[in-house]
Amino acid sequence: MKKAALHNLGCKVNAYETEAMQEILEKSGYEIVSFHDKADVYVINTCTVTNMADRKSRQMIHRARKMNPDAVIVAAGCYVQARGDELEEGIDIVIGNNRKQELAGILEHYWQEREKRGRQTAVQKEIVDIGHTSEYEELHLTHTGEHTRAYIKVQDGCNQFCSYCIIPYARGRVRSRKREDVVREVKELAKGGYKEVVLTGIHLSSYGIDQEDNLLNLIQAVHKVEGIRRIRLGSLEPRIITEEFARTLAELPKICPHFHLSLQSGCDETLKRMNRRYTSEEYYEKCCLLRKYFQDPALTTDVIVGFPGETEEEFEKSRDFIDKVNFYETHIFKYSPRKGTKAAAMDRQVPEQVKAERSNALIQLSRKKQNAYEEKLIGTSREVLIEEAVQREDGIYQVGYTPEYVKVGQKTPENLANQLINVEIENRLQIIH
Repeated sequence: MKKAALHNLGCKVNAYETEAMQEILEKSGYEIVSFHDKADVYVINTCTVTNMADRKSRQMIHRARKMNPDAVIVAAGCYVQARGDELEEGIDIVIGNNRKQELAGILEHYWQEREKRGRQTAVQKEIVDIGHTSEYEELHLTHTGEHTRAYIKVQDGCNQFCSYCIIPYARGRVRSRKREDVVREVKELAKGGYKEVVLTGIHLSSYGIDQEDNLLNLIQAVHKVEGIRRIRLGSLEPRIITEEFARTLAELPKICPHFHLSLQSGCDETLKRMNRRYTSEEYYEKCCLLRKYFQDPALTTDVIVGFPGETEEEFEKSRDFIDKVNFYETHIFKYSPRKGTKAAAMDRQVPEQVKAERSNALIQLSRKKQNAYEEKLIGTSREVLIEEAVQREDGIYQVGYTPEYVKVGQKTPENLANQLINVEIENRLQIIH
């Protein structure tokens, strides 16, 4: 029996695809081993969202080759899709996006060629013109690496073309999974004991625009699945938050009041250069809508500092806006130029030292806001889906997440994994980072 090892880089969509490829290999007779072990096949599902992601993708390819010089190295996903023919040595098979479902057949063909030609076998490239495909790649999961929560990919591609982002070039245009296929997978996972699902995609808010459907319809269909107790949503664009959307979600008891609304900047001038297609005031109105229909929901976001042309005044506008919104968590990224995007060619690139200073300022603000939100939970009772037991100095804690996605613990040696329990949050020691 051949051994295969897989390694994922990047987003939750990538993670879903990596687990789906693992299932494909398992069904094809491969023994799955750790990426740190010697294997016959190494599959690296790559990422290209930043320069750092590119570098990590290259490092993992080289690491796999060192672990077993005779192994077949498969590089899949966004990095190889975006790079095309500009790839380094050490890769035997290149699988772009929308071809991962064919992994077993591609490997079988390569093994046959290698048996004939030995190590002289040419690199096998399986890359489609991702910008001109309308086909959604059907991948399927019956189990995941996590034991309580399952991430489910429902959509691929993006039509937004934000000026800093390479992803539309690596993932192609919006393609949505059929609603009935999503529901079928959720039912299988529910039968397997999963109580929580997270609907995710490259641009989740665009779900259904290519097939006369929409995200709200999908959520309502998933909500009907017996056994699923919680539904979370991946990153949303603010424009999807309408009065009807917020009100309807609030009427669904399985929806968790945790919403990640991508912001990127709180300054209108910067947002325009980013091609984000909304103003800070429009964004704020969406946050107010969610707070109108949900009691103190956890709002989280992403922010880029040091975008080309960002002056000190623009940064201060952005910081003031973030302060005004009162996010539970703000994920801060220093702008990273991506070759092939409009922003990479813009004038007035911001020095790295300035990016670092602005990033540190927002990190401090984010910690302050996070602490303030968590303080309000002390003295309350929250339903927690327990995931694991954690040994701490004062004993064993059963640890999981509240509906707001705050990680908390209940001190008890009793194994409560995959159970929903009410936890009295009595002090900050129970809130875990």
